[in-house]
Amino acid sequence: MNNIHPTAIIEEGAQISASAIIGAYTFISKGAVIADEVEIYQGAQIWGDTEIGKKTKVYSHAVLGQVPQDLKFHGEKVKLIIGENNTIREFAFFNPGTEHDKGLTQIGDNNLFMAYTHVAHDVIIGDHNIFANNVALAGHAVVGNHVVIGGHTPVHQFCHIGDYAMIGGASALTQDIPPFCLAEGNRAVVKSLNLVGIRRKLEKEDIAALTAAYKQLFRSSQPLKESAEALIKETNNNKVKQLCDFIMTTKRGIPYERNN
Repeated sequence: MNNIHPTAIIEEGAQISASAIIGAYTFISKGAVIADEVEIYQGAQIWGDTEIGKKTKVYSHAVLGQVPQDLKFHGEKVKLIIGENNTIREFAFFNPGTEHDKGLTQIGDNNLFMAYTHVAHDVIIGDHNIFANNVALAGHAVVGNHVVIGGHTPVHQFCHIGDYAMIGGASALTQDIPPFCLAEGNRAVVKSLNLVGIRRKLEKEDIAALTAAYKQLFRSSQPLKESAEALIKETNNNKVKQLCDFIMTTKRGIPYERNN
């Protein structure tokens, strides 16, 4: 194929679309599935049972699908699935899942992973997210949609980040961050609504409802879950219900400053 560089190493059994572009000195293993119009640049490596969706770009020296950094992993059959139209920049490192979870690391569509990002085993990521340089997602983390995480920010195992959240750069996240909120610091705490993000995407009535809900939830003397339980019975707004549902179901807790 003219669009596969002659120096690329491709194992027998790899499934590569005729419209994919494979650069110089790349490696693609026998279990890989490369969809239409994928571009894989010089020196990138695709290992194991890794699927890469249409129009995704994998830049130089990214390593996708290499075995998990988990001492409990013993070579079981696991997968990494990457959706469509993602941008994965230089030296990114993504692991597949483990048998101790679903055996799957899964990434949605239209995400930007800047240089040196790490997506560990069993991570689940939605759509339209931005991960700045050196963001590190530990095992079993869950990231929703339209999330922005600033550079040099580690995310602890099993943390859940809700839709439209923003995490400031150089933070350290050890608990869950609700949707529509902004968090920062080491350790990161919820500081406010992510007003810049939600003003770009949500209707004015939703923003007004979320602003009132945030005050009731995070500036009340009541425990957070009690405030969420009361609010969910009062509101008719779906975004507020989404925020309250997240708070009610958090497993790692919500870090926040009561009087912020």
